[in-house]
Amino acid sequence: MLDQLRMEEVLFLDIETVPQQSSFDGLDDDFRKLWEDKSRYSREKHGTSLVDSYAEAGIYAEFGKIICISVGYFSTRLQERVFRVTSFYGHDEHALIADFCALLETRTNHPFRVLCAHNGKEFDFPYLCRRMLIQGIRLPQMLDIAGKKPWEVAHLDTMELWKFGDFKNYTSIKILAKVFGIPTPKDDIDGSQVRSVYYEENNLDRIEIYCKKDVVTVARLLQCFRGEVPVTDDQIIYV
Repeated sequence: MLDQLRMEEVLFLDIETVPQQSSFDGLDDDFRKLWEDKSRYSREKHGTSLVDSYAEAGIYAEFGKIICISVGYFSTRLQERVFRVTSFYGHDEHALIADFCALLETRTNHPFRVLCAHNGKEFDFPYLCRRMLIQGIRLPQMLDIAGKKPWEVAHLDTMELWKFGDFKNYTSIKILAKVFGIPTPKDDIDGSQVRSVYYEENNLDRIEIYCKKDVVTVARLLQCFRGEVPVTDDQIIYV
């Protein structure tokens, strides 16, 4: 399957999310009660307080929001394959999601036919869909999978590909990058720090850079799965 994939038709993506509010105290009474119910199992398992547990709210579309969507795709420049990366990011979630949808629906000369992300099927894709509906944005065709047969859903997930049927397995992109020799920055943030960088450091630009680098890693990983030499830094164009 992968050897038949046209890489120029794949849109690689990664999203970064944070809780709706900077702290539990910022929630109204209804959401406080809803979060208390939602987080009960996790709090009991890890022994965390209700207030502290809210730091993890960003992983749930009902309690979080998207602050960055980075995308990348292969194209040709001067007869050389390059990888272009750009981001939709900001404090206005509706605007950045709408801009992302416009990319999917207005690129008609060389349309994207496949979406690819690491853990995309369990996180990025459903999270995007849920936040789109909450924001009153119509689902683009590539994400509107209701009623489709599994083979009609054009979504690739590098984590799922690595499972080879072992559904108990969870392998982070950081581990796979290491075992395949894909370079990753050592001085960057990780996903667990996004909330604090956003709300405490007020540094959205730093998060956007981190998100872009993850997209590059996903693309390189898929190339490795296909037996290709990963794209080099000189072949990456940041837009």
